Amino acid sequence: MMQVLAMLYLWLKAGHVIFVIFWMAGLFMLPRFFVYHQEALEGSPENAIWIDRERKLMKIIMWPSLFVVWGFGLALAVSGEWYTQGWFHAKLALVLVLSAYHLWLATYAAKLARGERQLTGRQLRLLNEIPGVTAALIVVLVIVKPF
Repeated sequence: MMQVLAMLYLWLKAGHVIFVIFWMAGLFMLPRFFVYHQEALEGSPENAIWIDRERKLMKIIMWPSLFVVWGFGLALAVSGEWYTQGWFHAKLALVLVLSAYHLWLATYAAKLARGERQLTGRQLRLLNEIPGVTAALIVVLVIVKPF
């Protein structure tokens, strides 16, 4: 029985890491799409192409990855009994930050699709640092388990 649980754990971990990679790719790509989208003239064919690209990235890669990451992550936490450990609480808080960032990106994509361009390219480039810094902190917490 222990071998079955150990094997399931490894599959959960593999799935979690795979979908984290997909999700993070989307979190890095979408703000860059926004920069290029904002440079396109409103109502132009190029503008419509960026709206379609953003929608597809969210629908095909980002939303499914977000849900799978959460599912595998919670299953790992339960199987590893991590929910009582400090490093896990910190990791969970950072994953909530990334999830909130994801929701903000979805909201901003909808605004861009409506023609609302509230941020500058520079602001979007700075916001694009959020997933990288957050992911680095999460990796340290998971590997080092400092507390």
